[in-house]
Amino acid sequence: MEELTGAQLIAESLKTQNVEYMFGIVGVPIIEVAMAAQAAGIKYVGMRNEQAVEACRLFSKFSVRPSSLEVIPSVVEKAVRASMYGRPGACYIDIAGDMVNAKVDRSQIRVVSCCPDPPVSLADHGAVAEAVSVLKTAKRPLVIIGKGAAYSRAETALREFVETSGLPFLPTPMGKGVLPDDHPHCVAAARSRLALLQADVILLLGARLNWILHFGLPPRFDPNVKIIQVDLCAEEMGNNVRPAVALLGDINAVVTQLLQGICKDGWKYGSGTEWWSLLRNKIAANAKISKTLALQSTVPMNYYTVFHHVSQLLPHDCIIISEGANTMDIGRTMLNNYLPRHRLDAGTFGTMGVGLGFAIAAATLERSNGEKGRRIVCVEGDSAFGFSGMEVETMCRYNLPVVIIVVNNNGIYSGVDPETWREMAKMGDLTSIAPPVTLLPEARYDEVMAAFGGKGYLVRTVEELRSALELSLTDWQRPSLLNVLIDPSSDRKQQEFPWLTRSNL
Repeated sequence: MEELTGAQLIAESLKTQNVEYMFGIVGVPIIEVAMAAQAAGIKYVGMRNEQAVEACRLFSKFSVRPSSLEVIPSVVEKAVRASMYGRPGACYIDIAGDMVNAKVDRSQIRVVSCCPDPPVSLADHGAVAEAVSVLKTAKRPLVIIGKGAAYSRAETALREFVETSGLPFLPTPMGKGVLPDDHPHCVAAARSRLALLQADVILLLGARLNWILHFGLPPRFDPNVKIIQVDLCAEEMGNNVRPAVALLGDINAVVTQLLQGICKDGWKYGSGTEWWSLLRNKIAANAKISKTLALQSTVPMNYYTVFHHVSQLLPHDCIIISEGANTMDIGRTMLNNYLPRHRLDAGTFGTMGVGLGFAIAAATLERSNGEKGRRIVCVEGDSAFGFSGMEVETMCRYNLPVVIIVVNNNGIYSGVDPETWREMAKMGDLTSIAPPVTLLPEARYDEVMAAFGGKGYLVRTVEELRSALELSLTDWQRPSLLNVLIDPSSDRKQQEFPWLTRSNL
């Protein structure tokens, strides 16, 4: 007779489902699970930030508490299967502490095999024909590429579809790179003030009409816009806006169906239309404005100057991770992605604090894929970095060569300069005087990294930025952090928050 502890059973069940890595924060009884995982051949990465314990239950696709040791293999298999089937998502297994060290005879455990790959579903043929018909009637069509397209690995079919149809497209944040951001049909630079606002037919590919896309509603969208919604999740159909056509199925498979539909009679949306002319003019005008801001030589720098020079130095195949307010929003437009599944950001819920965890997971996986792998570059706002900043110790502990760029404006959205901060401090209690969005000016986040053995750089000028980033990108032995000090009032447009002007302090 062979007895297994609950910890061993958990580890073996995960290994059976081809789990390679475990990320966690130890403490009794998690220590036993982590050790059992290592013994089973699973690599364990010990983290520092425990923001999501119980909170994740409400946002999980599948949540369960096993009633006995015997059902653990089945529960683990179902959780792994649920995380991948349909729309992917997190699953939560809550195992009682006393079960971890309890024992059960192996003969009582039912053998559960690894779950198969998710099934691929096609859309209804009649609905596909209707969608093609609606597309052909459009005067101002637009394709929106969401992260569902990235997940379904639709890049090859989508490139052929876009180039065959002649349609303009724009990606959502994590749809970036499914088709390259520098593709001639990409109109992301004309996103809000033209593409979304004036499109009369939108082909929505694996993207949700949530806050990221202004819920698909006026005034950001035409009130009469026709939505062709393609999604893997039936419950997503019709959220906020009822689609003119709903196509339920795998994005890659459905795009292939649509491609076949438009190829039947050789239809193509003309490149000389008034719509394309408007889009190109808007893209050129926005590019001119961004370039003017990017080439400003003033110190402290602004967002556009920082991202302009960062974009020139980043490898085309690097994985970009970004979170923050202005940092993430402006970075989306200026830091291009050229390959699919090479960008992670705060996502649907806009959750701050996920960036460094994403970076650690990505760097761990990249190291397992080769001697060096792709560069992992984590672009953070100073506020966002503060949520999980202690994870730099994790990076240093495992020698993960992540490059962190903290774009530091001394606040959330905007801050104040050191002199203004000192003047406010003289006026009385800062809890009553300091604007709620301000953070400590010129905080030395670079020294936080240096404290654990990584390399920290304090950056004020373009020359310092380029030098520090070039050095960091060539250092594969340790993580680096660039603390880039920018103008506290730098923003996408002047006086976004006029009440924060110095005269009001």
